[in-house]
Amino acid sequence: MTNNADFQKPFEAVKTLMTIQADAISKSVAQQQKSGEELTNFFKAEAEKAKELKTPEDIIKFNMDANKALFELMKAQGEAFTAIANSAREAAMSEVTSLTK
Repeated sequence: MTNNADFQKPFEAVKTLMTIQADAISKSVAQQQKSGEELTNFFKAEAEKAKELKTPEDIIKFNMDANKALFELMKAQGEAFTAIANSAREAAMSEVTSLTK
């Protein structure tokens, strides 16, 4: 009984999946760096704005505005990481699906 198993397709799939994983990690690291820079710039800008505050009302308004802006920034950063993850998931699922065909 001779059965020539074809390991080429699974081997290529593993290589492709590893490439997808490496690409997702690279994008994630780049996004982390970008997010860190955005947060640093945000806090620097807010610190400059805080120097101009004079009244308790100014402080309260500044605090609320800064918190809202920070939330929006972090939301956008989270969405960017989600996009990276979704892209990697879709590519991996596509590759796995192609194995079953």
